[in-house]
Amino acid sequence: MLNKIIHVVRKGGIPALFTAAITKILGSKPLKEFNELRTYFEGKQGLEIGGPSAIFMDKSVLPIYNIVGSCDNCNFSSETVWQRNIREGLEFKYHPKKPAGYQFICEASNLDRIDNERYDFVIASHVIEHIANPLKAILEWKRVLHVGGVILLVCPHKERTFDHRRPVTPLSHIIDDYNKGVDEYDLTHLPEILELHDLSLDPEAGSYEKFLARSKKNFANRCLHHHVFITESWISILNYLNLEIVCLEEVPPFHIIAVGKKVNENARNSST
Repeated sequence: MLNKIIHVVRKGGIPALFTAAITKILGSKPLKEFNELRTYFEGKQGLEIGGPSAIFMDKSVLPIYNIVGSCDNCNFSSETVWQRNIREGLEFKYHPKKPAGYQFICEASNLDRIDNERYDFVIASHVIEHIANPLKAILEWKRVLHVGGVILLVCPHKERTFDHRRPVTPLSHIIDDYNKGVDEYDLTHLPEILELHDLSLDPEAGSYEKFLARSKKNFANRCLHHHVFITESWISILNYLNLEIVCLEEVPPFHIIAVGKKVNENARNSST
């Protein structure tokens, strides 16, 4: 039975709450680099995009919630496929021993209610693949970050999920989406997804007909993976955005963990 559970977890076709339950039952050792990463989170103020996320909980790969000073949150709607009854205000409950953070309801790519350089870190687990314009989003996250702060991204490795048949999204395509101002109504990738999405590894999606109906309403549910990544994708993306790569790891069963640090670009440019 345990082997069957692990097999399902590895395929990634499970809801976040079930993932949290499995994480609690099975346990996980922190990432070996986590002690080096602690300095970016311990006692610091940050923002999570999406969530709360099992991977940041105690006894997980990245037990961040327990050590931060505070953590606010951004979610695109008051009701999502993953969470109900999301309310604006001091409502983000991410850890039983921490005070609630502020819950923003807004697009991840438009944080105009948040001042420049407000936070020490931004974290996002299995969010970036659901965003139609990832460069626009990450640039917003970078804007609200102090120099020296980090963006920590967790995303699925396409070869280990139901995306394994799809081609890796090249950086040039992501740049083109940014230049075109692509927004969350975009369904450019839908034909590719419908042809190559491996429904046998995505039981929650149901039949092809149900998957098609859900996909056409993606603006409301945000279930589509617009872009797909491998570990090397994040070398080119972080370098393009002038984020210094602090950590880049693959973690079973299907995670890519990428950490980029915001540097003083004026100082960098003057030294070149």
